[in-house]
Amino acid sequence: MSKRRLCLDLFLNMMKIGAFTFGGGYSMIALLEREFVEKKKWIGDDEFTDLVAIAESTPGPIAVNAATYIGCKLAGVPGASLATLGVCLPSFVVIFIISLFFDRFLSLEYVGYAFKGIQACVTFLILSAGVRMLVRMKKTVFNVAVAVLTMAAVIGCALSGVGFSSILAILVSGLLGLFVYLIGYLKNRGNGKS
Repeated sequence: MSKRRLCLDLFLNMMKIGAFTFGGGYSMIALLEREFVEKKKWIGDDEFTDLVAIAESTPGPIAVNAATYIGCKLAGVPGASLATLGVCLPSFVVIFIISLFFDRFLSLEYVGYAFKGIQACVTFLILSAGVRMLVRMKKTVFNVAVAVLTMAAVIGCALSGVGFSSILAILVSGLLGLFVYLIGYLKNRGNGKS
């Protein structure tokens, strides 16, 4: 496939995902995975998990970061630019149109019902993406321990009404990973392995 065709394909696929994803980046994860891991096979499962971790821990919306990463990986800067534009364009157009008629739009009873239905769907999309990533995660003692502790912290904080920062969870998990890596490195170095 030529680079020009690949860029067009990236733009159209990201525009489709951007147009039909309600609820923000987390709900987009399931669609990104289905499109780029399962259908197109442009990236693998492990790379997709890394992509989500990187996109979540860098500044900016997760969908934009993911689109930029995938576009850059497949077609360099032009691919990153077009994939990012593709994922952002539908939202921009919809929000622009809504802003023109905002007051009248919100007063429509059917709009409220539609948003309630969309909320239920978004919850399912986020949950299904999380469950799939959890199932595909390598089952090391460290990975399982971090996942269980994070879930326990999130559930415990939600039930007790305490605010929980996802950024803090990401930073603590990253530091734990670095700590475990350093322990393994020092252990191997002490045994004469490099």
